[in-house]
Amino acid sequence: MDYLTNIEFWKYLSIPFVAGLVGWSTNWVAIKLLFYPVEPLGKPPWFGWQGILPSKAEKMGAITVDTTLSKLGSLSDVFKSMSPEKIAGHMVEEIEPRVEDYVDWIMLEENPNFWKALPEVAKRIVYSTARHNLPQAIQKIMEDIGKQVGNMVDLKQLVIKQLVKEKRLVNKIFLECGAAEFRFIIISGLYFGFAFGIIQMVVWLFFPQWWILPLCGIIVGYATNWIALRIIFQPLNPHKIGPFVIQGLFLKRQKEVAAVWCEIVANEIITVRNVIQNMLHGKKSENTHKIIRRHMEDVVDQTIGVVKPVLKFAVGSELQEIENAASEKAIIFTAGAFDDPGFIEERAKFVKELMRERMVELSPVEFQYLLRPAFQEEELKLILLGALLGLIAGTAQLFFVFGGI
Repeated sequence: MDYLTNIEFWKYLSIPFVAGLVGWSTNWVAIKLLFYPVEPLGKPPWFGWQGILPSKAEKMGAITVDTTLSKLGSLSDVFKSMSPEKIAGHMVEEIEPRVEDYVDWIMLEENPNFWKALPEVAKRIVYSTARHNLPQAIQKIMEDIGKQVGNMVDLKQLVIKQLVKEKRLVNKIFLECGAAEFRFIIISGLYFGFAFGIIQMVVWLFFPQWWILPLCGIIVGYATNWIALRIIFQPLNPHKIGPFVIQGLFLKRQKEVAAVWCEIVANEIITVRNVIQNMLHGKKSENTHKIIRRHMEDVVDQTIGVVKPVLKFAVGSELQEIENAASEKAIIFTAGAFDDPGFIEERAKFVKELMRERMVELSPVEFQYLLRPAFQEEELKLILLGALLGLIAGTAQLFFVFGGI
């Protein structure tokens, strides 16, 4: 029993425990550095740090569209799931009480003297006519948009803009979709590290060279990260080995992950508000503006028809400018109709269900790219970081436990 009091025995026995701690801590640090801080701390990359994923929000958005959203159907399908007729109805409900403000806004900016001088009874007729014609125009606008939405919305721009604006969403997507996998990476470092530590202990017992512990630290830090990443995504397809079915951990949870991913994307990224905003102000917005102008010109003609002779006499060539202003201001007025969280959430339910159904049907090869980009972009960096931390731990063990032999 003398070995129980032998200091050297405990020193050797400490090796696998230290290796397990190194495996756990290196994986923990690697995951934290992947996500935090969300905003730059100092001046990255040399004199500061920003979480790897938040720092690549734009690239992550592009990858998400190219590798996942592009597989879930057309933008037209997504827009249809939002029910354009209900969107039109909501717009009417929001805009109708403000029709008078809309008309006043146009006229007071374009020709305030004429509008102030116009008899109140004439103004009331203009208001009433506008209120009557706007719902039909909005309905027609939404019908036309539904037919051509692919030419009006830049989905990649929409997603990238939202992720760059709200970098926390990048973290939210990966942390919530891959919660189980990230927990596995961290805890597996402890188990794999301990297993490697036993091998390290035996090697050190027979070859107590000064470089053994630092080298083994590098191997432990490197290998624990590498193995964990392999187990998450490989094998892609289920393989039956005896009574066991082997498949990448992430891929086994396809239905569960699909529900979480769609919840976030439908509620916070591809919302009816963001889609409409992209239609009105995105790269393809001119196509939307043309449709709005065409239908709003009809509304303006019908609305001012009752006072058109007087208006034409009073403002002359400025009449066309008033009609143009009505169309342009309608675009601004329209954007404000989608600030109702309740309506946005209601439409999100249908988008979420559509995407979830299609995501569940993705092949394992396609599905892996939902989470894979988080690692693929910086996989080598994460593994090398584990190796570096392992080197530091192994060197510390050499000097503080074995006296720098």
